[in-house]
Amino acid sequence: MWNYELFIARRIIAGKRYKNSVSSPITKIGVIAVALGIIVMLVSIATGVGLKIKIREKISGFFGHVRIVNFDENNSLLSTVPVSVHQDFYPEFKGVPQVKHIQVFAQKSGIIKTATDFEGVVLKGVGEDYDWTFFKNYLVSGHLPDFTGDKTSDEVLISSTILDRLKLKTGDEIHVWFVRNEVNKMPKVRKFHIAGVYNSGFPDFDKVFVIADIRQIQRLNKWKSGEVGGFEVILQDFDHIQEITDRIYRMIPSELDAYSIKEKFPIVFEWISLFDSNIAVILVLMFIVAGFNMITVLLVMVLERVRLIGVLKALGEKDMHIRRIFLYLATYLIFQGLFWGNLLGLSFLLFQKHTGFIRLDPRTYY
Repeated sequence: MWNYELFIARRIIAGKRYKNSVSSPITKIGVIAVALGIIVMLVSIATGVGLKIKIREKISGFFGHVRIVNFDENNSLLSTVPVSVHQDFYPEFKGVPQVKHIQVFAQKSGIIKTATDFEGVVLKGVGEDYDWTFFKNYLVSGHLPDFTGDKTSDEVLISSTILDRLKLKTGDEIHVWFVRNEVNKMPKVRKFHIAGVYNSGFPDFDKVFVIADIRQIQRLNKWKSGEVGGFEVILQDFDHIQEITDRIYRMIPSELDAYSIKEKFPIVFEWISLFDSNIAVILVLMFIVAGFNMITVLLVMVLERVRLIGVLKALGEKDMHIRRIFLYLATYLIFQGLFWGNLLGLSFLLFQKHTGFIRLDPRTYY
């Protein structure tokens, strides 16, 4: 059966008789409004989700997803009580399939002192099993240290934040002072060589962490070669981190504790969870704006075509069929806006991803 309602709608859309009408620019504005709404939605979702992923990635790059330490550590940044490296779950955590990698670490506080300045840092010791993927992505100069040899390495990886504060450069030697636990003992000093410089863009961590050979921490703390500060566990699926942490906790010895980065940094992850609310508010606002624009467009089109409506009514057309004509028009305009909005929005996001032509200062942004 011939659908004359769709035929009339198509004639209106073709617009040859109405190209100079009032509704012509209004319909274009309506399409543009829908397209802009889609673009804003895509950008807001992409930036919100992308920022959440990046913050999680950077925190886990410094701490892993789950840490296994002695109960006495109490989530401290420093390693004071050693843990034996000879564990059933190391070097492979076979009991939990979601575990991607496990590596040893130890941390000790110190002070980098130059002729004119000094800076408090945390020396993070890592071993030959360390996954350097995170720091490879944020290496800005030099090279990553090599801790695979039999000899204790004096190379360190330092952040550009510390480097700028102390007016150092790649290849320089630094002296780090460590306080002894014994009373009336002079601090220990160790000389290190700056092998590489990283910049994660997360100033809270960049200004603190210096990556060194774990054997340096063992010697400073007078630990045995088989003693470490703890284990960092990297997971395959972050979304179920708390469930996996609980499972890891049940499988380790009773003298050890396991906690996730969500437990260590609850305020940060509460802040991240607010991104979802921001995205939802933006989506609702864009839906409302696009809806009002489409209502305005339809009102203008109805008012301009009063004569057409009158003719159709005189010919005995039902109100439902006349409404359907304008619903066809609205559907066409919405789909046109959706097409251009998705095309331009996704093109913009892909272009930004591969070129990074819009840049934000990470120090200010975080």
